[in-house]
Amino acid sequence: MFFICFSTYAQKSGKKESHGEKIKALKIAFITEKLNLDTKEAEKFWPIYNKYNDLLYQLERVEKHKLVYIIKEANGIDAISEKEAKSIFEKNTNLDAKIHKIKMDYDNALTKVLSHKKILKLKITEREFIRNLMKKYRNKKI
Repeated sequence: MFFICFSTYAQKSGKKESHGEKIKALKIAFITEKLNLDTKEAEKFWPIYNKYNDLLYQLERVEKHKLVYIIKEANGIDAISEKEAKSIFEKNTNLDAKIHKIKMDYDNALTKVLSHKKILKLKITEREFIRNLMKKYRNKKI
């Protein structure tokens, strides 16, 4: 099933997949297989999953990276003023609060479509996917 989902996703794109698209397709297939979602659950689950993962990606990767970039462009922490450090610190703290709120909303939304057992399994499966991905990356099998 894992490879069927991946093949289907690859065929739908009709163009050469980026590395990120390949990983996303592998993740979708991995989660689908591990959670053993029925059709009804999958129809409700994937839109929620995608919505919240997109929001979290935007905050955790894009917005936080902007803060790191500001420090890097200033030639490091030691090169910025206390006022600039305070501003970056406050922005980071606000992002952390937004991320926490989104995660809480996400968990709440999931409880409406999945059992608590499957939600816990999802969280374990996501960590397992990352571990497997990192192992493959270390072994240069991606």
